[in-house]
Amino acid sequence: MELIPIGTILTVLVHQVNKTAQAAKDIAFEKESFKALSKHLSDIEPVLEVLQHQKLNESQAAKQALEFLEADVRKANNLVENYKNKARFYLLLKCRNIVKEVQDVTRDIGKSLAALSLVNTEVLSGISEEVNRLQNEMQRAEFEASQSRLQIVDKLSQGLTDHKLDQDFANNMLKEIARAVGVAEEPSEISKELESFRREKEEAENRKERAEVFFLDQVIELLSRADAARDYEQIRKQYFQRLKVIERYDPKEESIPAFKAFICCISKRVMDDPVSLSTGTACERTALEAWFNRGEKTDPETGEPLEDLSYRSNVQLRQSIEEWKELNYCVKIRSCKAKLLSEIDSSVEAALDQMQELMKENSVNRDWISIGGLTDIVTSMIGSSHNRHVKEKLLITLKDLVEGNLRNKNQVVESEGPDRTSTEKAEEILMKLCDEDEENIVRAAEADWFQPLISCIIQGSESSRISMVRALVSMELDEQNAKLLGEAGVIPPLLEMASGNIESKELSLSALVKLLGCHENKKRMATAGGVPLLLELTFSSHLRTIIIAKCSEVLEKLASNGDGTQFFVDESGTQLEVEPIIKNLLAFQRNPNISSMVKRPALRTLLKICQSESGFVKKAVLSSHGVSLILPLLDNSDIEIRETALHLLFLFSQQEPEGVVEYLLKPRRLEALVGFLENNKNGDVQMAAAGLLANLPKSEDSLTKKLIELDGLSAIISILRSGSMEAKENALSALFRFTDPTNLESQRTVVELGVYPLLVKFLESSSVTAKARAAALIGNLSLSSPKLTVMTKKVGFWCFHPPHGPLCPAHGGTCSINTTFCMLEADVVPKMVNMLHEKVHATAYEVIQALSTLIRRESPQKGANVLHQFDGIQPILEVLSWGSESLKEEVLRLLEKVFLSREMVEVYGVTARFMLVRLTGSSVNEGEKLQRKAATVLAMLERYSRLSRSLVPGLSR
Repeated sequence: MELIPIGTILTVLVHQVNKTAQAAKDIAFEKESFKALSKHLSDIEPVLEVLQHQKLNESQAAKQALEFLEADVRKANNLVENYKNKARFYLLLKCRNIVKEVQDVTRDIGKSLAALSLVNTEVLSGISEEVNRLQNEMQRAEFEASQSRLQIVDKLSQGLTDHKLDQDFANNMLKEIARAVGVAEEPSEISKELESFRREKEEAENRKERAEVFFLDQVIELLSRADAARDYEQIRKQYFQRLKVIERYDPKEESIPAFKAFICCISKRVMDDPVSLSTGTACERTALEAWFNRGEKTDPETGEPLEDLSYRSNVQLRQSIEEWKELNYCVKIRSCKAKLLSEIDSSVEAALDQMQELMKENSVNRDWISIGGLTDIVTSMIGSSHNRHVKEKLLITLKDLVEGNLRNKNQVVESEGPDRTSTEKAEEILMKLCDEDEENIVRAAEADWFQPLISCIIQGSESSRISMVRALVSMELDEQNAKLLGEAGVIPPLLEMASGNIESKELSLSALVKLLGCHENKKRMATAGGVPLLLELTFSSHLRTIIIAKCSEVLEKLASNGDGTQFFVDESGTQLEVEPIIKNLLAFQRNPNISSMVKRPALRTLLKICQSESGFVKKAVLSSHGVSLILPLLDNSDIEIRETALHLLFLFSQQEPEGVVEYLLKPRRLEALVGFLENNKNGDVQMAAAGLLANLPKSEDSLTKKLIELDGLSAIISILRSGSMEAKENALSALFRFTDPTNLESQRTVVELGVYPLLVKFLESSSVTAKARAAALIGNLSLSSPKLTVMTKKVGFWCFHPPHGPLCPAHGGTCSINTTFCMLEADVVPKMVNMLHEKVHATAYEVIQALSTLIRRESPQKGANVLHQFDGIQPILEVLSWGSESLKEEVLRLLEKVFLSREMVEVYGVTARFMLVRLTGSSVNEGEKLQRKAATVLAMLERYSRLSRSLVPGLSR
């Protein structure tokens, strides 16, 4: 690229960035990570366009920076292309790696962007803040794979490690994987997906990735055992093989007794997962583990002491047990057939019950029952049976046989019974079950077949609707089923019911609470115009408490998961006015006649709105007196109300903290806050309590003293040791009130409680926010070091005690962490210098301020020498080339003190002069204040330079 003009490189790069951003946005798998990558790339585009419209010097450094960025964007594009059309099963297994790759390439692009901004400082100066923010965000990007997918992958990996190859495990894993990636559990679809999966394994073989090939082989072998993946001819062949074996058993027999070797000597039951001890004794794995956990160290069968407590999977025995089970299936199927053909109602019912048990025990029995001819028998009996109870069981069994089994469904359709001429007739047969009795509709829905229930809710009579919605409310619904119900159109009729009588309202609102756990259903409700109706019901004074409570729960669901007021729209999609909603939600808390049943969801809704929409917080506080309304709830008897109120106060206190202090200083109120700080079982509560405390005015000395008396400071320090990262960040912020340099007594208490080593630890490994706050707190303590050193000297003089140990090079006395809070004694300076090399604005700002405390104007040489000895001055100067305007100003304040030392001018003057001239030059788009400050420091350098020349013969004038 040596001969290619920079303009051409930029044109290609802009195109590549745009192309990759669009492609990343369209990736469906782990879309959150790819979406974040896409957004970052889209944010880079304006930066590149600025460069395109400026005349750049054709420098090698600029070209190299662009080459780095282009290479990283190309890497991102290759990553997107690589995972765009991969097999879905393969993508699931690689989800952890995929997210890591996206994270790494995002960080690499951030680093390249940082390098580009360094070589184009002048051109990018107008958008330097945005560029710095963007490259900082990208370099610290952290992405996580979906937890539900990771759980599936971990479960699969553990199963393979434990050699779990049984049918149930294979069926369960295939079902979970198929659902996670959106593949229908039909044999044809599963076969296609497994074929694609095998091609991924072949590609891994071509890449000679042996470990991956071995793992994929194991997964393919396991999933191929699942019923939905098994070849039908193989299933049929295996059935007849087993049938041939049972021919020697008496047809009247309904089971084959288990061999003694199949029985666990501990649980006395047939084993599912047999393992063998070194003695040869076989036991059920879970039973043996429980045996050892009880402290037993003997062979459970012989009672002899065990020298070796290890055990291993007994694959051969497990296969023998599986074969025995399959033989028993065939014996039972044969027995069921005889009972059905007897046409005796009691025998038929017994056969149908046994067939349902067989299908529950192993899904392969759905196929074996049909291969054995029982599906045809059941189908033919539906039309001939006159016993209503028997007919009901026949229909239920038929529904179970065809559910999730296309072959069985087609067999029902193609059978020679009357009026069965199309696939629709299969559905009609199943629907008969539900036409007969509402109880059967519920039973079908509980078995995940919702069509009859959906039809009843949409088209049924009022009484039927109420009955079905009541059943729906009592069911456990996963997100997939909630989505299915929403897609089928149950939300509009539920909203219609919400306008009905009390019973209809309560049931429909309860159902909506369940359905709105699915994000898509929120949109469906908003589109159907349900939100204005809901708000009208919520704030209606004449409705019963239970209805208002349910409305509040629905509102909470709409606002949850960061959605805030996104779905608070009318039928046309126009955003509803939010301030009245907030006022009304707050009004609930003021009314003593409203029960906790309403207050709880209303508070949670308010919290979710305020957490997602920071602008609404200020409105709520200023226009609705939010703080005064929420504060009394800290005394509420309901713990959930107290904790939610605490979270709200944490948000509100950012706008209006004054009233909070006055309230907390009343009897027993502060004790309650300390109790929240001490709640180490709830990290969110600790985070909110510490955050609230951090937002309160630091000037309230009485609050600080009271907190120390009540062990509030100890609770904060405990959070620093073991709290969540968010709680630690807020605890660090709360600690500022105890490290005020004007309050030496409070600072001493903090240090005596062991905070200093914790702060040092935060500098080494933690979040950017925690690092910055720890550096600032150390700076606060360091401000007191000179004063404490002088006091220590006086005490030593008057008591005729000679100073112990060497004198501190920065403070000139005998220093320690506990007596003078000395940064040097805590070995902090090297760590802070390293933080400057990281080039992160938030931490660099606090580090510069903290390091400034080492240099006093009355004796600048000492502190400046310390910084010099720790190689700290050069990275401080470099901040002038990459820092924000405010950060550069802070550096210049520090340099004003450093360059009071003539020796520092001699060592760093040339480098500093170059940096300062650039800042004062008219070509650089810096603020006037910064330019003036830079000119002041430059003048200091010039003054010392003239003074030096005047002292050299021949240079004086």
